[in-house]
Amino acid sequence: MGRDLFPAQSLGVPSSHDTEPPPPGGGSFSIRTGEEQLGGYLTQPLKRAASLFGDRLAVIDGDTRYSWAQLQERVARMAGALHDRGIREGDRVAILAYNSFRYFELHFALPWAGAVMVPLNTRLAPAENEFQLRDSQPRLLFVDTEMLPSLDSMGDIRDTIDVVVLDPASGANEYESMIEGAVVAPDRAPGGDSLAGLFYTGGSTGRPKGVMLSHDNLLQNAVNTLIGVGYDETSRYLHAAPMFHLTDGMATYSVTMAGGIHAFVPRFDAVKVLEQVQAHQITNLTLVPTMIEMLAREAERGSYDVSSMRQFQFGSSPMPDATLERALRVWPDTLFLHGWGMTEISPIGTMLPHHLRDPKVAGARLRSVGIPAPNEEIRIVDENDEDVPRGQVGELIVRGPMVMLGYWNQPDITAETLRGGWMHTGDAAWQDEEGLLYIADRPKDMIISGGENVYSTEVESVVGLFPGVREAAVFGLPHEKWGEMVCAAVLPEDGVELDLDALEQFVRSRIAAYKVPKKVFVRTAPLPLTSAGKLSKKTLREEYAPSA
Repeated sequence: MGRDLFPAQSLGVPSSHDTEPPPPGGGSFSIRTGEEQLGGYLTQPLKRAASLFGDRLAVIDGDTRYSWAQLQERVARMAGALHDRGIREGDRVAILAYNSFRYFELHFALPWAGAVMVPLNTRLAPAENEFQLRDSQPRLLFVDTEMLPSLDSMGDIRDTIDVVVLDPASGANEYESMIEGAVVAPDRAPGGDSLAGLFYTGGSTGRPKGVMLSHDNLLQNAVNTLIGVGYDETSRYLHAAPMFHLTDGMATYSVTMAGGIHAFVPRFDAVKVLEQVQAHQITNLTLVPTMIEMLAREAERGSYDVSSMRQFQFGSSPMPDATLERALRVWPDTLFLHGWGMTEISPIGTMLPHHLRDPKVAGARLRSVGIPAPNEEIRIVDENDEDVPRGQVGELIVRGPMVMLGYWNQPDITAETLRGGWMHTGDAAWQDEEGLLYIADRPKDMIISGGENVYSTEVESVVGLFPGVREAAVFGLPHEKWGEMVCAAVLPEDGVELDLDALEQFVRSRIAAYKVPKKVFVRTAPLPLTSAGKLSKKTLREEYAPSA
């Protein structure tokens, strides 16, 4: 549905230029057919790394070490094993597992076999993953031992899908046996606009959507990430965020393009992450601000050498000032790259320019998500899709070669999202006079109180500065007179009893009166997160609605 966003040449369709006769005076040319894959495909970064850096270390996972040459052979053998299991080009293969070098290998083994990757979220309930499995209909599922019991509540799933245990925790190592018993397979090399993966969105507003991304989508975004982040062959990236998220997947491809080193922790744990940073001289991490807060707190308590860190990449929400201050005490010379993206654009859309990643230089501009990728256009539009002036909030729409093919089995939603030659993100945003982009709120998180728009992220940044506040979230609840009232949920620092009157005066002195929270709920438990690790304001609204 989204293919009208791009010229015919990007689809492999001959243009009028392609069919013109040879120029006068002779000469000849031939038109390449679709059977000859001379474009981009997802195994190219691995092949390049194996060719240039064959004997160099590629992955570190516990006691496991593989070079790029060894990794390529394992990938080619796994592709052969998949063929032996009946996997053919275009078949879907799902993964329900925690971070590991095996998960990393599958990012390349599946396209090598011509298969389509379907990563599943380990944080979802079994019923949610069952929906995604039935919707995507994979031929095979790689699963960690810990996740096996969840399959038992999915009806006949285990009878309809070939299941392979990915990790060796169960004793038998089926994955390694597949590699050992297979021959090196030729690379199927699907590429271009062919489907590379189905990546399901959280479904917070209803039925989850399977985002269809092509080889071109992912490769274009990987190149943007490589250049934008600044990876090189000395980079050492720790996969600490979930590998089922595409943001981490971009590091899989882009760090491989650079010939850097990949290290892994099964799931985020502040102590284990800091231990890995110290042990393997990690240079880059991609995390959400809440994870950076946990790392900084643990680093202050413990004794870790974290001086190797060059840059944190973060997104999903701005960095609270208190978190940044704490992080800078631990990493005074580390850069902080704020970016924005979504699964539908493969997923990185914007990044802070290099000169604004030093908080001492950036100041308040660190709250910006930066500028578009070099091959991406953005607009900020009103409800009629007309451009709004700089400084005014509107909907962010984008286009470029990273925009998805569409939603799996949902043509109507695809048509609504990809319309008029643009991808409509649903995110509210604005640009300053420098062209820097700021995300205001998703429409569902914007509060309309007495006819005024209140952007929760703005209020959160102020509430979070109050001494003793550890976490803060701002959301709207129904109000008979004003339509909605601004509310805040706060988690105090350990042992701190908040003075709510002082908090109100603190906030009132910094922002307009209509933005000041009318109710503040003090929590003893951390703020709720979605399965994607983002703050769940929907949960907060449901929890506190009876108090409205």
